[in-house]
Amino acid sequence: MNGTNGYRYGEQHTPPAPYRVSDVALTTFEHVFEVDPRLMQRWVLQQTFPNWDTLRIMNARHDHLDWMHRHFADKVLSGSELLAEVDGEDGSPDS
Repeated sequence: MNGTNGYRYGEQHTPPAPYRVSDVALTTFEHVFEVDPRLMQRWVLQQTFPNWDTLRIMNARHDHLDWMHRHFADKVLSGSELLAEVDGEDGSPDS
């Protein structure tokens, strides 16, 4: 091997520069959002793993959710359905 096709740690483990999308969230790759790591340092140690693994996880998230729904969910609710239910509650224990 002439060295041009070898594994380059820096290229594989250094994500693109983060872009702030809110006070608590960042994005690095398109459609990949994460909690700002500075907010998690106290409770969760951040792991370093290859960029391709981040993209693999992101691309597999719908397959994982579909599998979880097939195996464990009797009913799947959308976020808007949950919010409508919460908005419709009047605070009484029977609602």
